[in-house]
Amino acid sequence: MESIVFWGFNLYAWITIATVLSMFTILLCTKLRADLVFLGAVGVLFVTGVLDAKEAFSGFSSSSVVVIGVLFVVVAGLMHTGVLHCVVKYLLGQPDSYSKAVVRLMLPVAALSSFLSNTTVVSLFVGIVKMWAKKLNVSPSKLLIPLSYASGMGGVCTLIGTPPNLIISGLYTDQTGTTMNVLATTIPGLFCLFVGVLSIIAMRRLLPDRKTPESAFDAAAEYTLEVQVPSDNPYIGKTLAEAGLYNTKSGTLLKMYHFDKTPIPISGEEPLMGGDHLIYAGRIDELIDMAVQHKLVSADHHMFSINEMDNYSRLRTAYVTFGSNLIGKTIGDSSFEKDSNVMLAAVSRMGERIHKAPRQVVLQAGDTLLLVCSKQFTMDTADMSRDLHFFDSDEVPNIGYGTLISTTIMIAMVAVSALGVLPLLQCAFMAAAAMLLLRCCTPDQAMKAINWDILMVFAGSVVLGLAIQKTGIAERLALSILDVCGTNPIVVMTAICLVATFITEFISNTAAGAMFFPIMYQAAMQLGYEPYPFLIALMIAVSSSFATPIGSPTHMLVYGPGGYRFSDFMRIGLLMNFIILAANILIVNIVYPLTPLQP
Repeated sequence: MESIVFWGFNLYAWITIATVLSMFTILLCTKLRADLVFLGAVGVLFVTGVLDAKEAFSGFSSSSVVVIGVLFVVVAGLMHTGVLHCVVKYLLGQPDSYSKAVVRLMLPVAALSSFLSNTTVVSLFVGIVKMWAKKLNVSPSKLLIPLSYASGMGGVCTLIGTPPNLIISGLYTDQTGTTMNVLATTIPGLFCLFVGVLSIIAMRRLLPDRKTPESAFDAAAEYTLEVQVPSDNPYIGKTLAEAGLYNTKSGTLLKMYHFDKTPIPISGEEPLMGGDHLIYAGRIDELIDMAVQHKLVSADHHMFSINEMDNYSRLRTAYVTFGSNLIGKTIGDSSFEKDSNVMLAAVSRMGERIHKAPRQVVLQAGDTLLLVCSKQFTMDTADMSRDLHFFDSDEVPNIGYGTLISTTIMIAMVAVSALGVLPLLQCAFMAAAAMLLLRCCTPDQAMKAINWDILMVFAGSVVLGLAIQKTGIAERLALSILDVCGTNPIVVMTAICLVATFITEFISNTAAGAMFFPIMYQAAMQLGYEPYPFLIALMIAVSSSFATPIGSPTHMLVYGPGGYRFSDFMRIGLLMNFIILAANILIVNIVYPLTPLQP
């Protein structure tokens, strides 16, 4: 099969190209889980013989992937001891101008993201920034995009700040036997961050001024609640008027239909039947009280007991994430409420309430849902992470001596690794063990903090990068780039970083890093230069996705809460892509001058 060559690629190379393109298409056009897509791609490469068994599963034993998994435990210790909450509490303050607010926001976020998961940092800051924006009399949409940008730019400042840095540095170690310092990207990253902050301030007019989704809920006194008449309801057989469900002080009856969804003309003389659905508009707390008094139940199914409504009291807001299984569906046609033990009270889109029965609204990405939850509801007990992201958090940090201990552990881990005393992998294991032994987090909390789906994506990315290199695709593409760009190393570096920056707008930066590593590495080798500076530039490039909300998980986190539209990111993000690219190439070539390979 290797002897069959077409357009310079053998059959194994074409299988790899087809697999990668298919994977991109599936990720962009379907709602399939990314981890399953990557696992499927690895399976194809293994079954077709592109990779042998050891190579196909090498991603799961890659040191960079193991480091990422262990760092989840370290982050859990920092989260549960309240380190992030302390930073938020004491650093934001009360600035007297927008420029100062941007600086006070972006610098702490970038600093935290240099050592912690940027997704974790942004998740914590979203709710805080929204409240902070109200105090500053600024629309949250003016601050949430800078929040997301800061987390991405801060992440590149250390090797542990973002997964692509770990993946690329790990692949570099595999190729050369040389380990990158954990602070290798610090100076270039800080320079790009400085340029990014100034750019945000200078281009603040390009940031949209949007209503927040919750403002739609705050502006209206009435919500809509759909309830059902259970088969053991004592009012069955009575008319709506006799049951006290027609003219109520709690709300207005908008619609009624039988269990077979046959609409019923609303009349006080209409008798109640088991399975009837009633849709009311009114104050949500009063509607719930009325439902409890009249022995009505949640509308999602017909089997709950008449006492179930006693448990519903908490109001929570959440937005529909990109790739959610709820997109294109109505809550009424799904088992979401039943599975999650919640009731849908209202839906807003782009900051505006949708004034129709909420369970009949066809949901879109970014829609904000007002949910009536049970008293016992927590996000840990409801498997909603792939469908919804909640604006607030159930996490109650345990601030005390543990806060100081976990901070010390984190600083020690970075310092020991940066000084070259021990490799990063050993430092991460020791830090995770210390977090557990010193009770900064429990074993259960540590295990829950590990995101196995993300680790699967990371492992799959490493394997795809290996396939691209093994089949000669990387070398061929590198030679093609040299043919187009000539032999000027800075031009070649810029061209590859430019393509990588825009590719990562549509796929994960981890996948982009793993796929562009062999291309950049081979290009540097073909030019006769040490690949190190080229790879530092690549690390920054694949994490510089500013132009689309799907370019980074943190963009998705702020998309719904900010009431953004897809085009809002492009207005400022395209310029940011070019500005940070120019800053990246400039500073990398100053800090790490190009060095010819030793013969």
